[in-house]
Amino acid sequence: MVETHSTRMLILGSGPAGLSAAIYGARAGLAPIVVQGIQPGGQLTITTDVENYPGFADVIQGPWLMEQMQKQAEHVGAQMMWDSIVEVDFSRRPFRLIGDGGTVYTGDTVVIATGAQARWLNIPSEEHLKGRGVSACATCDGFFYRGKKVAVIGGGNTAVEEAIYMTNHSHDVTLIHRRDSLRAEKILQDRLFAHPNIRVMWNKEVAQFVAGGTPEALVGLDLRDTVSGAVSRLDVEGGFVAIGHSPATELFKGKLALDKDGYLDVETGSTRTNIPGVFACGDVMDKVYRQAVTAAGTGCMAALDAERFLAEAEFEASAAA
Repeated sequence: MVETHSTRMLILGSGPAGLSAAIYGARAGLAPIVVQGIQPGGQLTITTDVENYPGFADVIQGPWLMEQMQKQAEHVGAQMMWDSIVEVDFSRRPFRLIGDGGTVYTGDTVVIATGAQARWLNIPSEEHLKGRGVSACATCDGFFYRGKKVAVIGGGNTAVEEAIYMTNHSHDVTLIHRRDSLRAEKILQDRLFAHPNIRVMWNKEVAQFVAGGTPEALVGLDLRDTVSGAVSRLDVEGGFVAIGHSPATELFKGKLALDKDGYLDVETGSTRTNIPGVFACGDVMDKVYRQAVTAAGTGCMAALDAERFLAEAEFEASAAA
């Protein structure tokens, strides 16, 4: 017999957005179910030092923060499910979703908080030094590199914005791009080229992130010239990979409206998707800010939007009876 779970609010994803939605939904009496997905806790579970989440004077650990959020959500009445959704049906309410083991979930509303993953270079030394000099978020980690030499890798808007941002902390920022021109918008390129603390290295790609010291951390980059093949060394203490993000929206293609970059499309100023009763929050719909605190904020918004949607639907049903 197929196992079925029903709720007034079904939440996909258990990062800051999903758990914030769960907290608000539970406090509103909606008894939310959170399907945690393949990475319970989201990207913060692979983030060590967190220094920019409001409410903590000292540096905290990402996994600990997510553990506390989950405990809070469970304390107020949210239910956690260790499962991943593989099929969705948004054609009618209650919405019907299926987990990878065949479990059926139905929800009067659905909140999607499946997040986005940073794209990496996928070289062995990169994985080895993540959190020890190698990062994919200058806004998150740039503060730890005050006064140090850093490099940003990429050539699009994200890379240029992160290079400019890093000048708040470093007087020696190098942008590394594998081609001889940038893909970023012209206004961003103008700001980049005009900045005295940024230099650009053209036709270079990272062959290796170089480790050293005790404890071991990033000390440099081995760069391969994409034209000549020659390898050179750049001494840096911070390397920021800024080649974009991939939103976790594959499941929703053909089911919900996506923008040109593959993010869930929501109404301006809300979390409403093009399907009434389906809401999106966090990095799966936010390609601009991508911070834990903004994800949590949109999670709150999604829960409030869902609560209002249910109240209006119930009022209309009562009036029609």
